[in-house]
Amino acid sequence: MKIIISPAKSLDFETPANVKEFTQPRFLEQAEKLNKKLKTISRKNLSVLMKISDDLASLNYERNQQWSLPFDTANAKQAIYSFTGEVFRGIDVTTLDESKVPVLQKKLRILSGLYGLLKPLDLIQPYRLEMGTRLKVGRKDNLYQFWGNDLADSLNSELEDNELLINLASTEYFKALPKKTLKVQMVTPVFKDLKNGQYKTIMTFAKKARGLMVRYIIENDIESLEQLKGFDTDGYRFTEELSSDYELVFTR
Repeated sequence: MKIIISPAKSLDFETPANVKEFTQPRFLEQAEKLNKKLKTISRKNLSVLMKISDDLASLNYERNQQWSLPFDTANAKQAIYSFTGEVFRGIDVTTLDESKVPVLQKKLRILSGLYGLLKPLDLIQPYRLEMGTRLKVGRKDNLYQFWGNDLADSLNSELEDNELLINLASTEYFKALPKKTLKVQMVTPVFKDLKNGQYKTIMTFAKKARGLMVRYIIENDIESLEQLKGFDTDGYRFTEELSSDYELVFTR
């Protein structure tokens, strides 16, 4: 089983990771090319391009200028310990049993606008580059064109023929992995809360639930759909009548 998630905008590079092991991102050459483009963009134009405040544009301008290879633990940090958004709060890697970190490294992949496809222990430096950003690089008009089939090809090379792919990424990020390019069955868990008599996806809750499901899979050595349906963290339950072969709906 492989799991795909999105990255987070919020980062923590002040708190040291509680593991010494690390790996290097597979697509560093492409990341360096993207960074070279980002280095040429002014604070003002970053604000417009990324639709962010002047303060955030200034912060990320400095990040872009300081970004440099090679990565080591003095100038970079393992990805799973760097992202701090709701999904990553759900995973809560700092409280995960140390014996499960290699399992996480094997199963989890993080899509990234800058780094392409990350393993949890891949080193990264601070950045902001959402996959949907219309960054023109050479003849490529946006990041989906820039990455093309590279990310799907990379993932396919890791997947066994009958392995399950669990999509816990946002639509924006999963668009970088076109379904028709993937060689295995993909299943997307969906999380809904009862509100005003109807089950609805409340994004903050859904994001955290994605992280909770990652942790559930890792802690319980989940390998099959039937086992996945047993997810019951934070009051969620599998709801068969709302689900399909390719979408598992969990409600609470």
